[in-house]
Amino acid sequence: MTSALTLPVGSQLASSVSATPTGAQPLPFELDELLALRVPDLIATRRFIHAHPELSGQEYETAALVARELSLAGLHPRLLPKGNGVICDIDGRPDGPVVALRADIDALPLTDVKDVPYRSTVDGVCHACGHDVHTTVLLGVGLLLARLAERGELPGRVRLLFQPAEEILPCGSLEVVEAGGLEDVTQIFALHCDPNLPVGKIGLRVGPITAAADNVTVRLSGPGGHTARPHLTVDLVDALGRLVTEVPALVSRRVPANSGLLLVFGQASAGTRYNVIPSEAMASGTLRVLDRDTWESAPKIVAQVVRDVVAPTGATVDLEYLRGRPPVCNDSRAISVLTAATAAALGPEGIAETPQSMGGEDFSWYLEYVPGALARLGVGRAAPNIDLHRATFDVDERAITVGIRLLVQTALRSMAAQ
Repeated sequence: MTSALTLPVGSQLASSVSATPTGAQPLPFELDELLALRVPDLIATRRFIHAHPELSGQEYETAALVARELSLAGLHPRLLPKGNGVICDIDGRPDGPVVALRADIDALPLTDVKDVPYRSTVDGVCHACGHDVHTTVLLGVGLLLARLAERGELPGRVRLLFQPAEEILPCGSLEVVEAGGLEDVTQIFALHCDPNLPVGKIGLRVGPITAAADNVTVRLSGPGGHTARPHLTVDLVDALGRLVTEVPALVSRRVPANSGLLLVFGQASAGTRYNVIPSEAMASGTLRVLDRDTWESAPKIVAQVVRDVVAPTGATVDLEYLRGRPPVCNDSRAISVLTAATAAALGPEGIAETPQSMGGEDFSWYLEYVPGALARLGVGRAAPNIDLHRATFDVDERAITVGIRLLVQTALRSMAAQ
């Protein structure tokens, strides 16, 4: 444990929730007492990761930190082939089931603007989606379950997946799958921070809980020319304007209204001079959709609408449609496990219904191979502007203990139910 993983002098921790909440069940074999002892170190670990974020695909130091901490607990982690993620088995009863728990570890290309001691030290990079919390929670789970395994009380094997590159394409979950992360796994679970839920609440939902999310990039080209004579060339600025204003609405008219399709361009560019019609223009954005059937048909629909809209302008179209991730669709049996685990970890009042989100999550790719579920971990604070993917995002750190207790209960109940 390095000095960087100690709490800053004078820091104020939120009131501890390491004690068993009212209406909840204690963790077995005095694990609550062990957790209470480790809470300060775990919060320090979260703060260290928050202060030293790494972009998607570049999570080498974060992965090394995770591997060191797991090794100190007597476990045998292995790095992914690129060295930017970790897979670690906690071996219990050899004839028991294998349950996987996943945390994503990458940060976002945003500048951290919070005035806190653990503000990002890396220019233009910060943990604005809670992945530092996910990582810390799974580390804490590993420490507790390792103690159970030492005592011969773990009724199966738990696989910890510390996954890179959740925020980009291609998805890091596919790297984990290719590295054997799902071999022999019977169920898989994950948590995602939700600032709209208070600490002590877990958002659960059977079926789709996120949207599918793809990337769309359209490049337009033409001969270019003088703004005094647009009739002698192809006006790409006009074509780009039609593209970004007309295509989203027309695409939504080609699919059922309840599919929730949403095409939004977040980037558009054309030209460098006020009196020059450019020869190139570009727009890039995301397509999100709630149901799987519409997601399957979306690339063909988008391609046709783009060409129909741009054709009258005379511009040449180059469309890149990059498949991202399907919706996360929670298995009903896995949600039953999570529901029981939530009641055990937090009491029945900890269970909260949660709506399907338009956000994408590459946990969905794991569910293409094995059943499982994603739950939303309440991290809400009494402060404005704390939504995900904002440079002001922060969490109530009491959620770390909540997440650890929940995933320990989830792993034990999943193994017991199989």
